[in-house]
Amino acid sequence: MSIFGRKKDDGTDAPEAGAPAAPREDLAVPTFRAPAANSAPVGMPPRPAAPPPAAGAPRPAAAPGAAPRPATQDRRTLVVGRGISLQGTVADAERLVVEGTVESQMIQAAELDVAQTGVFRGEVQVEDAVIAGVFDGTVTARGNLIIRATGTVKGVARCKRLSVEEGGKIMGSMEMLQGEA
Repeated sequence: MSIFGRKKDDGTDAPEAGAPAAPREDLAVPTFRAPAANSAPVGMPPRPAAPPPAAGAPRPAAAPGAAPRPATQDRRTLVVGRGISLQGTVADAERLVVEGTVESQMIQAAELDVAQTGVFRGEVQVEDAVIAGVFDGTVTARGNLIIRATGTVKGVARCKRLSVEEGGKIMGSMEMLQGEA
């Protein structure tokens, strides 16, 4: 007799009604393995490994008087993707990329990049801003404000240096910052 108290007609153990079934040994769960450093999502080719810098290779020189910036991949970047809407305050992002819609009362970051599909409504203070989509509100760029040919700035724009490509639009007021801002 089995621990369940009865046997099937073929002589094997059968659980009693209401008793839990015995665990099956053929349902083993595979152990977790962390993905390799160069792995990519399923269906994508593996990421190429970054080549090591050549010995004695010169490093790119920074512009005179410019503060050194970390490499783009080392920066804390928030990307609001196409079709995504975000409302609220963004803190501790060094770079904000807007491909969707962002509505915010105040954002402080080093860089703002509003892509052609992006819409930003609110107030932002940044070092540099590139507007290729729509910006509606107040932008203060302590460095460069670049408005691409597809870009529109509505409201107040303050900056130290301004660049507007042919076709770019500014609707509202413009203030050029002097010295340290």
